[in-house]
Amino acid sequence: MARQQKVSWKSLITGCYKGRSKSVPKRRVTKQVSLQRLSLSDLSNPSSPLSVDDISHSPIGNNLHIFTLSDLRTITQNFSKNNFLGEGGFGPVHKGFIDKNSKLGLRPQRVAVKHLDLDGNQGHMEWLAEVIFLGQLKHPNLVKLIGYCCEDEHRLLVYEYMVRGSLESLLFRNRYTASCLPWATRMKIALGAAEGLLFLHEAEKPVIYRDFKASNILLDADYTAKLSDFGLAKDGPEGDDTHVSTQVLGTHGYAAPEYIMTGHLTTMSDIYSFGVVLLELLTGRRSMDKKRPHREQNLVDWAKPCLNDARKLHRIMDPGLEGQFSLKGAQKASQLAYQCLRENAKARPSICSVVKALELVRTFDDIPAGPFVYTVVQSPTRDKPEAGSAKEEKGNKNGKNNEEIEEETEAPKVDDDKEDNEEEKSHHRKRSSGHRHRSTISPVHSETSLYKYFNNGLNSPNKLCYRAASPMSTVHSDTSLAKYFANALNSPSSSNPAPKEEVAQ
Repeated sequence: MARQQKVSWKSLITGCYKGRSKSVPKRRVTKQVSLQRLSLSDLSNPSSPLSVDDISHSPIGNNLHIFTLSDLRTITQNFSKNNFLGEGGFGPVHKGFIDKNSKLGLRPQRVAVKHLDLDGNQGHMEWLAEVIFLGQLKHPNLVKLIGYCCEDEHRLLVYEYMVRGSLESLLFRNRYTASCLPWATRMKIALGAAEGLLFLHEAEKPVIYRDFKASNILLDADYTAKLSDFGLAKDGPEGDDTHVSTQVLGTHGYAAPEYIMTGHLTTMSDIYSFGVVLLELLTGRRSMDKKRPHREQNLVDWAKPCLNDARKLHRIMDPGLEGQFSLKGAQKASQLAYQCLRENAKARPSICSVVKALELVRTFDDIPAGPFVYTVVQSPTRDKPEAGSAKEEKGNKNGKNNEEIEEETEAPKVDDDKEDNEEEKSHHRKRSSGHRHRSTISPVHSETSLYKYFNNGLNSPNKLCYRAASPMSTVHSDTSLAKYFANALNSPSSSNPAPKEEVAQ
């Protein structure tokens, strides 16, 4: 087989400005020149006449659709502000919809259209890297590139639409959503992202992602993680080479220290970045946060001393989890993050080891039962015990029976009236045995044992009055509280139905 001729990116830029070749159809091209994956290193011969149209003849052409600028304006409603999704390092992103009447030969679907802000030749190269890598690499944990547009000075990319956006948005931009992101979902995201890296690192031609971070991890409706934005990706070292020497690019807080110092890029650089993202999932904090105290601004520096010590782990775990995580899983995940963040790149685990460790983490099921938050509510008259006692006294003088008195107040009679006769005292002591102890209004979290008692108790005549409490409640019930409710619900007075109380909604 003849050696594949290397071509220049300069000729590709020229090809964007020349008219389409009549021999190349406007839409999807099925002609394939070589089964070997085209890489950026193949685009280095200035004498080659290869143009963007000629990419259609490569394996890339079998996978991508060529859009015109007019097509994309129609899809995005002329890049309407209502369809604006956000803006990354390479340009704005708009949501669009391909309907059945678009005549594009594609199934109806939602898409995301990224309009690249060109910065000289480098901007075009980043756009071209996305086309070359995502046009050939297919995996469930890589975002799908549907097509591209290269018209005049415009460079656009069309991706599948990811319903839940980026991990960064989910964790940091909306704290209410982040607090609802369960432990199991976080570990699913971590594993999915690791499997995406595994596919890149273990490919026949290894790929170094170089920009692994929370904003580049997109999530579908099922929280499946998919890596996006391959503008900085590089082909891995070949032959006897141990690294790739390149310009230092990436995001501060995620880039490996040896890469920043030397510009030497390896797959271990991605492993370090993965450790940072895993740490963000554990702590709910950004890799760099200038709004925090000085010692806590760099996440790795702040959290690393606690990662390998189970006794200190609770100090850094995300409060948004509210304790609902596997302790064994958290310890294993923190140890994995510690290994990924080692200063010595050779001491970091391979991506294969990372995937195996996360698969193990997901098997731990020692997650506490989710807390049911409730508040024990007093009767309205409990706020005024003196008035309640006065009513009780008045009731006795008027000859009211004890059931009528109990409807007015549940508080036990205050035994400070020395003029009451011994018969009344004895009678009230007997009746008070069926009363619940007076309690203050305080939010508590019930344990599993309380569910059992509530299941029986709320259906009995002697109901407990309760209502939902604020999620910010911090007082947790303990064994003594469970015993208290058990006694209250199973007391002999349950055989003598008490007046029904309303259950607050």
